[in-house]
Amino acid sequence: MFMSNNACLVPSSFWLTGIPAMQSLHIWLSIPFSSMYLVAVVGNVTILAVIKVERSLHQPMYFFLCMLAVIDLVLSTPTMPKLLANFWFGAHNIDLDACLTQMFFIHCFATVESGIFLAMAFDCYVAICDPLRHTLVLTHAAVGRLGLAALLCGVLYIGLLPLMIRLRLPLYWTQIIAHSYCEHMAIVTLACGNTTVNNLYGMEIGFLILILDSLAITASYAMIFRVVTGLATPEARLKTLGTCSSHICAILVFYIPIAVSSLTHRFGHHVPPHIHILLANFYFLIPPILNPVAYAVHTKQIRERLLHVLKAGTQPK
Repeated sequence: MFMSNNACLVPSSFWLTGIPAMQSLHIWLSIPFSSMYLVAVVGNVTILAVIKVERSLHQPMYFFLCMLAVIDLVLSTPTMPKLLANFWFGAHNIDLDACLTQMFFIHCFATVESGIFLAMAFDCYVAICDPLRHTLVLTHAAVGRLGLAALLCGVLYIGLLPLMIRLRLPLYWTQIIAHSYCEHMAIVTLACGNTTVNNLYGMEIGFLILILDSLAITASYAMIFRVVTGLATPEARLKTLGTCSSHICAILVFYIPIAVSSLTHRFGHHVPPHIHILLANFYFLIPPILNPVAYAVHTKQIRERLLHVLKAGTQPK
């Protein structure tokens, strides 16, 4: 680390505090966090294995679910091991490049996940509103292109964030980040220079990606509900909605924590900082835990395959 003439630092690394005001409880907090992370990993790996083995699930909806499972694993893995190392071993230090890499993966794959949800909404829309053309529109190649488009969108938009920090913000008031991971605004607020461009670009990404994606998803489901309400019987309506129920649950699980975290940051000035950070960390665990549960409960093929595996494992040899 070097000291500039105006007393700003040129850090080679940062210091992550963990959960502020709760340092004495870090070892106890590690128990629920490590347990939840383990459940998330096992649940998503199980979903990937079941879909790979069960050929009847080789359909667009489940290919998107595989993408979702991989994203959830990638989204939680850059943060949870470092958080647990902080809790268990006091490993607060993180190299500058590692910090920016962690920040990139967090924001990039949150963006990619939003894009996958939009693609899944499109899949539901075609399946319900134009079922005769579903297999023609959502081919395996089309599913791959949609997944690739979501990935490229995340990489291109978010890739500029660490570059802008590296090139525009070399000086910092302190190397201490009052957070448990390298979040974009947590880093930018420590910078000595003019952060207007970084702030505006971060806000633009939040608007263009998350808000526009959520509006497009809402529009898709508005058209789906209009078609469903026109069906003749209540049984037909429930059956049709049931095909998208797990997707709706996954969307709510993804967007509600983001909305709660954003609202508490913007308007919850009376909320203690450790509550903000706990909410932010739960965002990396709750969707990866609940998504496999939602799809296992609502998907007959996944449920039956899991029950078959469990029965086979409990039978005496």
